[in-house]
Amino acid sequence: MHQYDLYGIGAALLDTEIEVTDSDLQDLGVDKGVMTLVDDSRQQQLVDDLKNHLVTASHACGGSGANTVIAASYFGLDTFYSCKVAADDNGDFYRDNLAAAGVAYPAVLQNADAGTTGKCLVLITPDAERSMNTFLGISAELSTAELDSSALSQSRWAYIEGYLVSSPTGRAAAIALREQAEASGVKTALSLSDPMMVQLFHDGLKEMLGNGVDLLFCNRDEALQFCGTQSLEEAAQTLRNYCNAFAITLGADGALLWDGEQEVRVAAPSIKAIDTNGAGDMFAGAFLYGINRDMGFAEAGELACRAAAQVVSQYGPRLRAEQHQALLAQSAKA
Repeated sequence: MHQYDLYGIGAALLDTEIEVTDSDLQDLGVDKGVMTLVDDSRQQQLVDDLKNHLVTASHACGGSGANTVIAASYFGLDTFYSCKVAADDNGDFYRDNLAAAGVAYPAVLQNADAGTTGKCLVLITPDAERSMNTFLGISAELSTAELDSSALSQSRWAYIEGYLVSSPTGRAAAIALREQAEASGVKTALSLSDPMMVQLFHDGLKEMLGNGVDLLFCNRDEALQFCGTQSLEEAAQTLRNYCNAFAITLGADGALLWDGEQEVRVAAPSIKAIDTNGAGDMFAGAFLYGINRDMGFAEAGELACRAAAQVVSQYGPRLRAEQHQALLAQSAKA
């Protein structure tokens, strides 16, 4: 009997979402559609330059891995999350947010170190694209000290956020988590997270993948970048060298899945996107819920596509608790 269905690891970031225009991005010198690591002064400069927009800002406990694990928890999985916050107001907010979502976390998180909890400034343009500027803060120091081997050994799945590749200690923690999971018979999943991470840290991601994970999540751009090709078909073949199964999200075109034996195409609902922040995280959370509850890849993929479509049709990287249950009810009727 497992205590947890899903054990995740990733950065703890307080997200601030702000609506901007493409000309704002150009004026600010922000790269569109990717995650850019910045220092505290650069992030504060952006906040100062956008002070007239802050009246419409929204805040949420975030980070890619956290979004996925929280979604899985709201769908109904028993979850655990390793991250690092500082002894500040944002750190308190973050822990409270995890607990409110039903996510357990290591005892070490209660004894936070001095510093600054990580922050992510998410700029949303009218085409629904999100451009992220992240100050990792104390998340850059996430290490094996934040792992809970007992909780991991009692989990069905371990989920690793690819963004950890940018931090030497975070990457080491991710590798240690994968190795411990493998030794304990816990299935492993990893997300490539962002095209910029793939471009800048390709070798580090390969190191995190080791001899291959059970399930790999990525979007089309990440798959092409990681495999060094412009062909989705070629990328799908190459990715099989790094995993036992994969899910490649294709935006409005749905998803391409491989369950280890056959490829499955899943369509996405037709919706008007207003904010793509968190779409991939939600897809992963819903998909992991599905396969934990014995859904086949096609059924899990359909649920994940509907959940991701719901996220991009509203502002913010996550859904309200009751929206997850409504999505499950749709699956039951299908």
